[in-house]
Amino acid sequence: MASSGNQVKASHILIKHQGSRRKASWKDPEGRIIKNTTRETAVSQLKALREDIVSGKSKFEDIASRISDCSSAKRGGDLGPFGRGQMQKPFEEATYALKVGEISDIVDTDSGVHIIMRTG
Repeated sequence: MASSGNQVKASHILIKHQGSRRKASWKDPEGRIIKNTTRETAVSQLKALREDIVSGKSKFEDIASRISDCSSAKRGGDLGPFGRGQMQKPFEEATYALKVGEISDIVDTDSGVHIIMRTG
């Protein structure tokens, strides 16, 4: 097993859009909303949510469990520990650049747009 020294832990909130690789999610199995969501719309939604989290108005986990298009939503967005090479590159780089407890800016991957909170 890889030593945990080079692993990180993170939670994220994913919003899928027209450009996402898979245009369906647990809350939109038909992909009706996703197919009609532009990247711009997804980004502005996510920016507003990030404001609420950073200002303390909302909890990251609560928003993740309601809003995130990733199946990790049911764990409050928690992805658990991962090492390099396990996530899409932009996601990995953003996570490793954060300090524990910090929240990223908008991160684009093939899955959609994310904000990431490093938790370990």
